[in-house]
Amino acid sequence: MKKPVVALVGRPNVGKSTIFNRLIGKKIAIIEDQPGITRDRIYGQVDFRNYQFHLIDTGGIEISNNNLNEEIKMQAEIAIDESDLVLFVVDGKEGLTSNDYLVRDMLMKSGKDVIVVINKVDSKLAKENIYDFYELGFEHYIKVSGEQNHGITDLLEEITKDFKEITAESDNNIIKFSVIGRPNVGKSSLVNAILNEERIIVSNQAGTTRDAIDTPFTYHGEEYIVIDTAGMRKKGRIYENVEKYSLLRALKAIDRSNVCLIVINAEEGIIEHDKHIAGYAIEAGKAVVIVVNKWDTVDDKDTNMRAFIKDIRNNFQFMPYAPIVFLSAKTKKRIHTLMPEILKAYQNSKKEIKTSLLNDVINDAYNLNLPPTYKDKRLKIYFSHQVSTCPPTFNIQVNSKGLVHFSYKRYLENKIRESFDFEGTPIVIQFKNKGEQ
Repeated sequence: MKKPVVALVGRPNVGKSTIFNRLIGKKIAIIEDQPGITRDRIYGQVDFRNYQFHLIDTGGIEISNNNLNEEIKMQAEIAIDESDLVLFVVDGKEGLTSNDYLVRDMLMKSGKDVIVVINKVDSKLAKENIYDFYELGFEHYIKVSGEQNHGITDLLEEITKDFKEITAESDNNIIKFSVIGRPNVGKSSLVNAILNEERIIVSNQAGTTRDAIDTPFTYHGEEYIVIDTAGMRKKGRIYENVEKYSLLRALKAIDRSNVCLIVINAEEGIIEHDKHIAGYAIEAGKAVVIVVNKWDTVDDKDTNMRAFIKDIRNNFQFMPYAPIVFLSAKTKKRIHTLMPEILKAYQNSKKEIKTSLLNDVINDAYNLNLPPTYKDKRLKIYFSHQVSTCPPTFNIQVNSKGLVHFSYKRYLENKIRESFDFEGTPIVIQFKNKGEQ
């Protein structure tokens, strides 16, 4: 099921970021203690009752000579275009300004559903200004105080009232994989090479400019779906130049994938943005394959391959289990090495380990390397079992989960990976106090 996208827009200093943090709450997905991931915090997933949606903060709409800064305005337009619903945040304390009207005009033109969020209503001035905001001409208004956390539940109820609840979707056994990566790494060319045909990326059909494009194909008699996140060419280069917004496309595609192909450009090497995109795939618990594209442009391939692998492992320390494939989408050299890695990563993400085998591995690891004591207390492990797949998730019952150090958790993960083949998939280890569900 596709998760809706909600965008926060408004002029500066109206409290968008505060509201963003309130809506995300403590459930913001961050990989803690993992080296190599930095995060641009303008994206998040909101979980509210039986609903989930992506939230995007267009945080710094700047003003120049009373006009919205062109570049930031362009970014806001992209966010609005990508979204299913827009939260137009205004400052109840300061009242209506000419720049609020500029944002209003942009939203009216977009035709998107809009909720006007009147922030800072805890102020006395706000009570006098509130009715002025109805002049903006929208249908839905919600009063909140992001700072005081007032009205946030009402806002969430209004946001989700027309959204579909999360349901356990039936597995139709067709493996879906997405091609993600920053602009200009060759995502479209790779999709064309996989499909072995030149495909028209741009389509006049409604929706294809906003959503990743799904294409079914057959490989060795089995059906698959490739999700192309490079399918958007609306407004031409604008989309490709605003790197941050390529993440939004990736997020939508990641949601619906079993496996994510993280595409890197061999000519340019690895940049920080590649790690951002990979980080979102890992946070979503998806199996991954790193694809180094444009390998035809590299001289002395053997030496460079060794150097590239070392560079990838250094930069992507948070996913040492990801297989690496070198290929050229343009010449189709080594393209045949890709599908087997996708299938292996998928199968490993669905792997189930017998409880007796898992306990043997964990107990042996524990006895081989006892955890250090803390205030005369030592971590004890009682029982381990796998509770789910995609990604494989393990519960380990202990005397006190507060005694688990991150390094010891990583040690146990390494021992599990040494004993069972989980190449291509993250695994999750959850420590539970004895008797805790």
